[in-house]
Amino acid sequence: MVEKVIPKVIPIRIDEGKGLVPPIGGQLIEPHSLTKDARGRTLRDLRISVTDRCNFRCTYCMPKEVFDKDYPYLAHNELLSFEEITRLSSIFATLGIEKIRLTGGEPLLRKNLEILIEMLSTIRSSDGKPLDLTLTTNGSILRKKAAALKAAGLQRLTVSLDGLNDDIFKKMNDVDFPVSDVLDGIQAAQEVGFKNIKVNMVVKKGTNDHEIVAMAKHFKGSGVILRFIEFMDVGSSNGWNMAEVLPSKEVIARIHEAFPLEPAESNYVGEVAQRWRYLDGSGEIGVISSVTQTFCHECTRARISTDGQMYLCLFANEGFDFKTLLRSGNSDLEIANAIMNTWSQRDDHYSEIRGSNTAKQSTGNRKVEMSYIGG
Repeated sequence: MVEKVIPKVIPIRIDEGKGLVPPIGGQLIEPHSLTKDARGRTLRDLRISVTDRCNFRCTYCMPKEVFDKDYPYLAHNELLSFEEITRLSSIFATLGIEKIRLTGGEPLLRKNLEILIEMLSTIRSSDGKPLDLTLTTNGSILRKKAAALKAAGLQRLTVSLDGLNDDIFKKMNDVDFPVSDVLDGIQAAQEVGFKNIKVNMVVKKGTNDHEIVAMAKHFKGSGVILRFIEFMDVGSSNGWNMAEVLPSKEVIARIHEAFPLEPAESNYVGEVAQRWRYLDGSGEIGVISSVTQTFCHECTRARISTDGQMYLCLFANEGFDFKTLLRSGNSDLEIANAIMNTWSQRDDHYSEIRGSNTAKQSTGNRKVEMSYIGG
């Protein structure tokens, strides 16, 4: 068994009043002005991993040689409870968070997840609006869960699917899971009322890149938004190699040759996917280009791991311990203070460093695994 990789965890110290203004009705004054990081980026999006377990063994995320039958997953008491997740999310909401995405592992493996979604759906942003509540899943049990997720208040869904060819898809998920069951889950989600479902395809050159046009053809006109993600060096166990990265511009070129495209405007500042729409009006696709076209300068995301550590970058090698704060009798304002102080010191821009010709990528630090903090 390969040693479990957990990055360094930094204890959080409460500094009374530092960077904090007096509360009015339980809300912080001008929260957006308080949550800029060292590069001027606003805290707007929160990703919460609800489990470190998954029923797939995708080679770019949880390869079998690392995540085998002896892998030491987190014990239940190490996980944040639904009440702790809701409390922490509510505090983040006072600081300007507008969107929460639930991730994993595979989040639908967390028992009674719909109860958490119902709890989170009651939270309002600092301007009084409901949060944009969404979830990323591999779709394996979506048929069974779709109706309950919708009824609980989940607004949007993203489904991971790396190809339509069963042999290719089974090779990538490495548990012999068929494409048809994922497609059936997407259909079930549409049947219960989910709109604009996104499907994410991780593209590995030489493995599944010949599926690009087939995927575009299948979802074109379906109401599903297909997005292509460059193979990224997340974590320390996925065997990342730059030779397996297919640049997004080539993805666009291949699709454009079959189905003409034109660029579309971003939906909001900080959107990571570059949007393209079909000229015949039959929908859109997106590309996420963390390797070849970095977007660090607009990143507005914080991530909370399954056991309550805050990570400031998908490629981080250290986290900040908020579970201890939650379980040590600290007030909401004290925790809000700690969040602001942590975010204000954020200087993360890993993708820019990796892509720079003048900066050398550090190989000494082991990065957090995607299954621990979500994508």
